[in-house]
Amino acid sequence: MMRPRALDRSGEAGFSLIETLIALGLMGFVLSSLATITAQWLPAWNRGVDRIQRTEMLGLALRRISEDLAAAEFVYANREQRQPLFEGSELAVTFVRTAIGPNAPRGLEVVRIGETANGRDLLLLRSRARFAPSPVGASPWDYLHLADPVVLLGPPFRLSFAYADRDLVWQPIWHDVERLPAMVQVTVRDAARGGGSMSSVVAIHVDAPAKGCIEGEKDCAAAEPAPTVGGKPGAPPGGDD
Repeated sequence: MMRPRALDRSGEAGFSLIETLIALGLMGFVLSSLATITAQWLPAWNRGVDRIQRTEMLGLALRRISEDLAAAEFVYANREQRQPLFEGSELAVTFVRTAIGPNAPRGLEVVRIGETANGRDLLLLRSRARFAPSPVGASPWDYLHLADPVVLLGPPFRLSFAYADRDLVWQPIWHDVERLPAMVQVTVRDAARGGGSMSSVVAIHVDAPAKGCIEGEKDCAAAEPAPTVGGKPGAPPGGDD
């Protein structure tokens, strides 16, 4: 009986060793080219994402600061004080406003917005404390214990304040004045770029007390005009609107 003839496999389709090596070489070249292109555009992509995130953070911080300042209340620290509880400098501002937030107690709270050192960095924090009248004859700042700090801004941004009375007399400090400032200018500078800045002017809704704001006072709203606190009338100092 004759055995079937062995099949001839010489013409069967497939890859030779040389073809496989060439394909692997081409794949390696394509992958290395993609890695080179990715290494070129990925840092630019990351910088763009970081810039967008910083811009969003800056917008939220300015909105929060503006809403806080606009809601400042004319509140005396105690019956002896003739100035509202408001202290403003170039780098920090402290004032009283109605408490807000889901966990905030009803009533008034003292809010401080200012820079605080955190190692080598300067962070802009918002801190608060529940308002309570201080003892007569004592400084209200000695009884102020701020808590709940929240970071509003971080490097490379720096923030500064300026204050104006009703006549638009601007000055960098608001201290021991018998009225709240009519306006507060908030200026943000990019310390990394060394010059770029933007500013926003916030109008405070109340700059004088209501009558009868302290029990026993028949006229706690002063009839005299707002005292002059220095500076010259004109546009807000520094920054671009």
